[in-house]
Amino acid sequence: MNLFSALIPPDDVLDEVATALGAPEDGDFRWSRREHWHVTLGFYGEDDPGERGEWLAGRLAEATAIDVRLEKAATFPGVLWLSVTGTGLHELAVKAGAEDEGRPYTAHLTLARFPRDRPMAASAWEERLARFTSRTWTATEAVLIRSDREQGASSYRVTRSYELKRARA
Repeated sequence: MNLFSALIPPDDVLDEVATALGAPEDGDFRWSRREHWHVTLGFYGEDDPGERGEWLAGRLAEATAIDVRLEKAATFPGVLWLSVTGTGLHELAVKAGAEDEGRPYTAHLTLARFPRDRPMAASAWEERLARFTSRTWTATEAVLIRSDREQGASSYRVTRSYELKRARA
C-alpha cells in the first residue's frame, strides 16, 4: 500500500483528455485508466493513512483554492504525461510534501508508461498532444489516496479529502 496526495480534475476536463487521446492502441504503452488520472501533490510511499492524514490536514489547513489547467504532453524516462500549470500549484505541492524526497516537483498527469529503452515511442504522442490545453478549473479540494496492488493492477481509494479555501475578494 502506498499513499499520495493529489488534485483530481473535474469530469469535463477528463473528458477533454479522453477526447484528445481517442482510443489509443499502441502495444508499447500501458495506458493509465481514466479513474486513476490525477495531479500528484506529494508521494509518501508506505505510510500509516491515519498519521499521514493528520499530518496533511495540518499542512493544508490554510491552503487556498487554485486555478489549474492541463497542457501539452511531455515525457520522463518511460512515462508520457500532460503538463499542469496553475498559480500557487508549486506552493501547494510543497505544503503537501512534494519536495521532501529531495527532487524538484514537476506537476503532471500521467497518461501512459512505455519501455524506457524506447524513448522515441512517445514522440508521436507528444506531437499529437503538443497543442492540447484543457479549460482552467478551480481546484477546491485535495485528497489523500491509497494505492493497493491487487492481482497485478493498482486500485486507488480516496481515504480523506481536504478543502482548499476560496480566496476572499
